[in-house]
Amino acid sequence: QATHRPMKFQYESNTSAGEFFELLEKSGYRWHAKIEGTQKESGFTVPQGTTVLAFHFKDGVIVAGDRRATAGNSIMYEMCDKVIPIDNYTLMAIAGVPATAFEMARVLSHNFEYYRRSQLQSMSVEGKIRALSKLLKENVGMAVQGLGVVSPIFATYDPTNKNSNIHFYDMLGADFQIRTHTATGSGSQIIRGILEHEDLWGEKPLAERTREQAMTLAIRLLQTAALFDSATGQARPEDDIYPTLATLTEEGYRFLGDDETAEIYKSSMERG
Repeated sequence: QATHRPMKFQYESNTSAGEFFELLEKSGYRWHAKIEGTQKESGFTVPQGTTVLAFHFKDGVIVAGDRRATAGNSIMYEMCDKVIPIDNYTLMAIAGVPATAFEMARVLSHNFEYYRRSQLQSMSVEGKIRALSKLLKENVGMAVQGLGVVSPIFATYDPTNKNSNIHFYDMLGADFQIRTHTATGSGSQIIRGILEHEDLWGEKPLAERTREQAMTLAIRLLQTAALFDSATGQARPEDDIYPTLATLTEEGYRFLGDDETAEIYKSSMERG
């Protein structure tokens, strides 16, 4: 007669961080993705996207991000696009590892389009939100090792109910609906403080600002973050490098072109 032996989880106080996954595997856990050795042990650094933000304005949502990607203390790239269209009414802004985030974006875009064609209707906002949450949960093994951390902002517009939504996720896939504004990445603490001040005591609440006012504020926020955070890239007009700016309204998503961004940047940097 077979007997059931309960699995024992033995914790050793001297277990190092590098032995954590071995301890889990001995206790019966298996990860979908596991790379031998952690980032710290191997000295291997993965490029990271830095600062993105989103907030509600009068007509919908604005999503923006700087263009810098870093690896440790090194600047790897100055033209990284961190605001990614998923479908006509969905944008994802990413801080963290671009390779992982871009792959998540491709999977989401494919799934949303497949659903639309097979069901003859677009996926619901709730379905879209849960789809990204599932991908983040599946990525947790890589995230814990520091090799695939993604901290996304997810913005959607529901043309049926004519309302916009902003959701922030942690690396385990928990989503949090944002009523006014959010930011993530290395410069996010600076930006969130300014956004809170602007929403409470600015000329008008964020949700009452025009598209032009929202664009101006987004550019100024990213420039301010870059002054205090070395991982956040400043705009460089001399090299035609500007932040990525996009709006999400009842007309769908729209990215600013280079000429329009340059014009708004120039006016945004003026005092008064």
